[in-house]
Amino acid sequence: MSPKIAEFHRLHQSGCFVMPNPWDRGSAIYLQKLGFKALATTSAGFAWSVGKADNAVTVDQVLGHLKKIATTVSLPVNADFEGGYARDPQGVAANVERAVSTGVAGLSIEDSTGDKNAPLFDFGLAVERIRAARAAIDKTRSGVVLTGRSEGFFVGKPDIKDTIKRLEAYAAAGADCLYAPGIRTKEDISAVVKAVAPKPVNLLVHGNWITVAQAAELGVRRISIGGALARKTWNALTTAAQEIAEKGTFDNMVWTGAPVDLNGLFR
Repeated sequence: MSPKIAEFHRLHQSGCFVMPNPWDRGSAIYLQKLGFKALATTSAGFAWSVGKADNAVTVDQVLGHLKKIATTVSLPVNADFEGGYARDPQGVAANVERAVSTGVAGLSIEDSTGDKNAPLFDFGLAVERIRAARAAIDKTRSGVVLTGRSEGFFVGKPDIKDTIKRLEAYAAAGADCLYAPGIRTKEDISAVVKAVAPKPVNLLVHGNWITVAQAAELGVRRISIGGALARKTWNALTTAAQEIAEKGTFDNMVWTGAPVDLNGLFR
């Protein structure tokens, strides 16, 4: 087991840590210098950085991106590996094995299909996909941390009972960490934590509705922020550029917040 993977396992054993999501090498370097203990990629942030919509990049593009981020920083990196870029368990396993070779310390597999009429994989198939990912990781003997994601709250099916049923099954199928993006109430978070204990739970936080301390009190072990930082960056860019294009003024070109020596950061 590599030192990064060993450290990632250690982080999941106690406490609560924040794992922010860079989308390129520069943002990864900056987040590392702020003192975070681990990072995670963002499928959306990466897609936007290469001029694509989320879920529109190829597995080869993603694998190249994972390698760039994992080799840029000394921190453990968790891969947002979407649905494994395959539908069938065999395809998921093959792609997971390729992802492990990029140097990531963890990866997540979700159960959303991309089909509005049937947004979640059938329960049995969803479990088999997690089991296949687990087998692929075990085959590599890498120890990469596997996160099982249930996307019901993200795809218009906010059913906490079904979400917990799926997460419990993913835990039994070999997921090391469980994740239900979109849950936000104290009751739902506590219910998920209790259901999959002692395995750790990842919480997605996009806005100012909970603090790290409050999440820790609920038993959350890991917090990620998805594409939030990338969206915030695009917000600043689009606000300033639209002002110039539409008004011919430059008010939004002023740097706000603490100054950062960007050239010094990347020397």
